Amino acid sequence: MSRIARTAPAGIALALAVTLSACGSSGGGDVAADEKQTLTVWAMGAEGEKLADVAEVYEKANPNITVKVTPIGWDVAHQKLVSAAAAGTLPDVAQMGGSYMGEFSELGVLEPVDTKVFDKKDFFPAGWEQGEVDGTAYGVPWYVDTRVLYYRTDLAEKAGVTEAPTDWKGLKDLATAHQEKAGTKWGLSIQPSGLDTVQNFYSFLYSAGGEIVNDKGEAVVDSPEAVKALKEYGSYFDKGLSNKSVQPGYDVVKDFGNGRVPMFFGGPWHVTLLNEGQPQIKGKWAIANVPADASSTSMAGGSSLVVSKDSEHKAAATEFITYLTDTKGQADWYERTKDLPANTSAWESGTLADDADLQTFKKQMDTAKSSPSLANWTEITDKVDQAIAKVTQGKASAEDALKTAQSEIEGLVKQ
Repeated sequence: MSRIARTAPAGIALALAVTLSACGSSGGGDVAADEKQTLTVWAMGAEGEKLADVAEVYEKANPNITVKVTPIGWDVAHQKLVSAAAAGTLPDVAQMGGSYMGEFSELGVLEPVDTKVFDKKDFFPAGWEQGEVDGTAYGVPWYVDTRVLYYRTDLAEKAGVTEAPTDWKGLKDLATAHQEKAGTKWGLSIQPSGLDTVQNFYSFLYSAGGEIVNDKGEAVVDSPEAVKALKEYGSYFDKGLSNKSVQPGYDVVKDFGNGRVPMFFGGPWHVTLLNEGQPQIKGKWAIANVPADASSTSMAGGSSLVVSKDSEHKAAATEFITYLTDTKGQADWYERTKDLPANTSAWESGTLADDADLQTFKKQMDTAKSSPSLANWTEITDKVDQAIAKVTQGKASAEDALKTAQSEIEGLVKQ
């Protein structure tokens, strides 16, 4: 289950460039924030449903502002945003996943963030970086997520292990012990192939010190660090510790609950899914930070809030985003949605400060790594997905698979 939105090929964006140059002019004079006006907002998925309640509270405190929230499904969000961008009808404020940012900034339809109002030091570094393109911030972090290790403590104890693994050796030893001593079907659930396999691989890649594209825009997926990570990832399938024939759409929660799978890498939403869907294992599982190689580094996900360059309500939009992303607004949003706050000050009191599991996520976010904001990032990661599949299915070595991916990605980053 992924909370990271995917984009269509960047060719869609490039094909719109001519159209946008004709209709994407600045939207005239900006309406003052204290004038009576309607602010249009698009938010995706569950966040779109919850945001309407927050908007009602905001309207009571700001009676001159009407906030019109339109919930958009993530499955259609990208196409709706592309169509609106082409027509010059983007909302004043929109929720945007990190994988969208490069594409829409390239189209020239986003207003740069006012860094006099929003300070990057107030947010997790990886959260802020998701909204940046070529050094310019276009999105204010709204919420973040990352991946940590979920493991069955009862099965680990049965396997003779009483503490969470902290490094690669400990992870593999525990996966092996689960099978040999606790009788589990698998040792660790990681994705073998298909769309977004890279999201499971990131915990290995980043912890080994590898990258796909570096901060200079160069493809580096065949680096020694990346090869080491893919060898380690593939070894779980070679040794029969992970299932190499997982069906598309597979949800690990049920198998975690019945004990077939004792460990997996998951996001913060899995806490709720396990508590509500697998009550029989309450108190029998825990989370831990990603086992380290050179470091313990996981991927960063989440969403930012952007303002349309054509909006005539930029001042009001900025004030509304400030309300959603300051300390109080972020703590309130967590209570409503369980989305992890992007503003680090929200973690300093209340449930967020006192809950050990939440602090595990915070520690992981402190070192989490965001993906480059490239318009064709989806095409790039597809090449990595293919390389991983070759290795997990025993069709190529890590060196050969990544050498092929490197050649393909070099062509994409030069476009």
